[in-house]
Formats: sequence, C-alpha cells, structure tokens
Amino acid sequence: MAEPAGYDYFDVEADVGVHAWGPTRAEAFARAALGVLALVIAPDGVDTREIREVRAQGDGPETLLVSFINECLYVHEIEGFAVRRVDVDALSERLVHGVLHGEPIDLARHSAGTVVKAATLHGVSVTENSGTHDVRLVVDV
Repeated sequence: MAEPAGYDYFDVEADVGVHAWGPTRAEAFARAALGVLALVIAPDGVDTREIREVRAQGDGPETLLVSFINECLYVHEIEGFAVRRVDVDALSERLVHGVLHGEPIDLARHSAGTVVKAATLHGVSVTENSGTHDVRLVVDV
C-alpha cells in the first residue's frame, strides 16, 4: 500500500471484493464507496457538478460500512448519479454521513461497467493497524 489512501479489488467467486484503506476510518469508508462506484462508472470520466448527501446507520462498523455502500449505490441507481469523489464528513460507531461529488449520468459520456447489485455482509471487515484503517467487503454483481 504505497498510497496513504486508496482502493483495489480482490477475487471472490462470482462476486467482487473491494479493499480500501486510509489514515482514518472515514477515509477508508470513502475510498471503499468510490471503489464500489468505480466498478459501475469510471470516476475519471465524471465531472463534479453536483453533490448528493448520503446517510446510513448500522449496529457496528461492519454493518455501517455495508449500509453506507448500499445507500451510495441507491443514489447511483435511483437518481442516475455518476460519482467522481466520495467524502465522509461524519462517522461514529453507528452513523455515517457522506457526500457524493459527481453529475447526472450522461450515456453519451459515461459507459456502464459492472452492474453492482449490493454490498453484502459476507467477509466484511473494518480494522486498524499501525495508523492505517483497512476495510474489505464483497459486492454482489
């Protein structure tokens, strides 16, 4: 992990695993959300013209992460919103508030990638080691 924050993917049979990290849990959650949304539409082709707020709650860090990712996917799917950047500006053990930066999907410019149905609780983890917060989750595709 050369970058202080980022995301990558790992193989899971029939699904996709997303691994993200950052100097804070909030940054790791934001990178995980961007990693999931990047499967759907490449963020580098998206302009930041609008924002959408996303709120989620959970019984602990793992359910909170899954709920947050699913709320982000909901905004993408229902509102037709393509995402360039994700910020998490408030995070506790049970609540998260984030902001999606992007624009309405333009089919002429945004080519669809993988269809992501939902984040799952299968194999989800939220850990911290030596100042790096690390999250892993599996999305159903």
